[in-house]
Amino acid sequence: MEKFDIDKVKFDDRGLVPCIVQDYKTGRVLTLAYMNRESLAITLERGLTCFWSRSRKELWLKGETSGNYQHIVSLEADCDADAILVRVIKEGPACHLGTDSCFDTELRCEFPENRPE
Repeated sequence: MEKFDIDKVKFDDRGLVPCIVQDYKTGRVLTLAYMNRESLAITLERGLTCFWSRSRKELWLKGETSGNYQHIVSLEADCDADAILVRVIKEGPACHLGTDSCFDTELRCEFPENRPE
């Protein structure tokens, strides 16, 4: 495995970095969560997503209670090193509401006129 240098990640003033989780097989965005230094270290060590819960103020290993683990295929920072993209193979739903993605909501719109032919 290639080394990912945590020291190059730019955490915000709360010590967090946004993390986009994407389904490796479909390319679908599953969720946007946040990591702190400790959760990122756990993620890299275990090969499973681990986040910082802003509401509960605690570490959150995805799947620990639900069994819906997310196995990491790749992890990369963006050009400014202030956001992370994680591609995963997931076990079960990604959302705590039981949906495939946290973006399975009614709050959406589409612009069909902008779709390529």
